[in-house]
Amino acid sequence: MPSSTAPSSTAVEVRSAVFQVRDDDAGAVALHTLLQKHDDECWALPGGEIGDRETAAAAARRHLGTQSGLTRIAHLEQLSVLSDPDRVPGIRTIAATYLGLVPTDVPADPAPGEPNAAAWFDVDELPPLTYDHDQIVALARARVAAKLSYTNLAFALAPTRFAMSELSEIYGAALGYPVDATNLLRVLSRRGVVVATGTVGRTGRSGGRPPALYSFADDRLVVTDEFATLRPPP
Repeated sequence: MPSSTAPSSTAVEVRSAVFQVRDDDAGAVALHTLLQKHDDECWALPGGEIGDRETAAAAARRHLGTQSGLTRIAHLEQLSVLSDPDRVPGIRTIAATYLGLVPTDVPADPAPGEPNAAAWFDVDELPPLTYDHDQIVALARARVAAKLSYTNLAFALAPTRFAMSELSEIYGAALGYPVDATNLLRVLSRRGVVVATGTVGRTGRSGGRPPALYSFADDRLVVTDEFATLRPPP
């Protein structure tokens, strides 16, 4: 027997949690996420509707470009689909969510003075977020931490060439705890993730020998040790 209740409308949107390791207000290295001004009280993750002839991933990239001026994303992957009927007020809206990563050497500052301008925020000091966008950020952060253990995902956060001290800071910012550079080099070298470039970087402020520079062996996601788990120091 047909239902007498008329079908309700459902909208589909895309939202992206994009991370970059940047200096925080105190000059320390920290993981940041890109947010868009939503209203006078809240911020939102970049995103919006998906075009009729557009994939969700293409829509994610389009919104990041038009809303934030961000076009150079080293890695983009789908996180999850959020379908709680009450996740946003009004018409039921299902969200396809994405994780994006930007290397430290890619300029990613949004143009100033734009309406509803985007800005980068330390993930540990986020402003109030609209709807369930804090949940999306948490999902994305957990995904990054997990994949740093068993893949080469850090290629999408690191510059083209780096000293191991710099890479250990990037790992530490993404994982949320300090990572020893010597141990990290041993693990990544054993897995064939990083290779020596034969060049050296600039000497630090304290002087000493210029650091050896490394690069990632691949610039695409590769599973390197599916059972590995990085753990914080005791």
